[in-house]
Parts: sequence; structure tokens; C-alpha cells
Amino acid sequence: MHNKLSNKNVLITAGAQGIGEAITKQFIDSGANVGIHYFSSAETADKLVAYATDKGLKASAVRGDLTIEEDANKVVQQTADTLGGIDIVINNAGSLVARKRLEEIDPMFWTKVMDINLTSMMYVSKAAMPYLIKNENSSMVNLASLAGRKGGHAGSLAYSTSKGAILTFTRALSSELGPHGVRVNAVAPGLILGTAFHNTHTTPESAAKTVEGIPIKRAGNSDDVARAVLYLASEYDGFITGATLDINGGSYNM
Repeated sequence: MHNKLSNKNVLITAGAQGIGEAITKQFIDSGANVGIHYFSSAETADKLVAYATDKGLKASAVRGDLTIEEDANKVVQQTADTLGGIDIVINNAGSLVARKRLEEIDPMFWTKVMDINLTSMMYVSKAAMPYLIKNENSSMVNLASLAGRKGGHAGSLAYSTSKGAILTFTRALSSELGPHGVRVNAVAPGLILGTAFHNTHTTPESAAKTVEGIPIKRAGNSDDVARAVLYLASEYDGFITGATLDINGGSYNM
């Protein structure tokens, strides 16, 4: 994989925290140039840029609110300018925001969750598309979730719906971009502990109960997801597009 990704230009949204940080680091370790989008993790983003430049790679860190189209365009443009183009896009940004059951959901909350998880992905993908189709081989990997497959736990209705939509977005976009040589795939992580997401929204008791139902009897970690993302992004699997790779220890295996 290192040879396949050497000198590739990669944009990772929310690339300085949790799963995104692990993805960014593994791309750097594979010899790729990285554009790191962040919203509030400036310190980690700067450290990752230094880590990349110390290895002789190009790197940039760009702040932006991806729910605003102008910000998304800026992030893509500045990344392309710094790296000299974009070969791979990792749409990782997203959040549950809060747990709310149907009776608690108001239009503002619903729109916020959809904007963070889905609309931002559309904005980034649209802005990056001209750069991707310029290349002979380009790819995109979108971060969905096991919640998008199964519906998630109580209070994650809006989040699960947005993540389910990402699965369809991925399939539809793969058909649109396939003729241009751009592959579009997704990953759907299950319980990935050690991230701010689960530290905020999952209790230890809930996590333990979930692990009991996982066939391999452990939760996942950020590196488990990052390895799968790099696999789909690399050119090893140039015939895989419109697919979703489930990363859940066997708890969902359709």
C-alpha cells in the first residue's frame, strides 16, 4: 500500500481528531501528502502537519465549517493549491450532536444533524470533483456508520438516518463518477472506542453491553477503521466502487 499511496494528494475532513486523526497518520506513514481539514482541533492538525513535513511530505491544515458551502470550497481549494491537486478525498466529518428521540426532535436539530453529516459531504465532494476527474485514478471514501445499517441505539434517529443516506449517496455518486475513473466507496464502523464520539455519547455500561454481542468480543479502535479506509482509497482495488465495507467485528454481516 505504501508504494500505491506514495506522493498521492489526500484531503481528509475532520482529519485531526478521533478516526480522522488515525486516517491522516496512516496516510502520512504510507507516503501521501495530506490536506487536513479541522474545525476545532488546531493543535493536533498542526502536529500532524509537522509530522508529515518531517518526513519530506507536503501537508496543510485548513479550518472550515463544512456546513457552509463557501467554507467547503475554501478547504478544497487551499488543499489543492498547497498539495498540487487532489487524488483522494476522505469524507470523515460528522457528529451525532445529541441523543434525541422522535418526540424531542425539532426542525432546527434535524437540519443541523443532516447538514453536519450529509450536506457537508455533498459540498466537499462537489468542490473536489473537478480535481478528482483530472487524474487517471482517483478515489473517495465516505464515513458512514453501523447505525446507518441497523438504525442505531435510542436517541440516534437523526444521526442514523443521515448515515443511511450516506450509503445511498455513495452508491449514486459512484455511478456518476465511475465513467471519469473515480471510485467512490464507504466504510460503516460499528463500536469504535477511544474517540470523542463515544466518550461523549456512549456510557461504559452501553459499550460493555454492545461488546457482549460482538462475535470477536472486542470493540474496534480508530486504527481498525483507518486501515480499511486506506485499503479502499488505494489503487489495489481498482474494481471496487459503490461498495460499503462494514467494520464491526461481525455484529452486522449482511
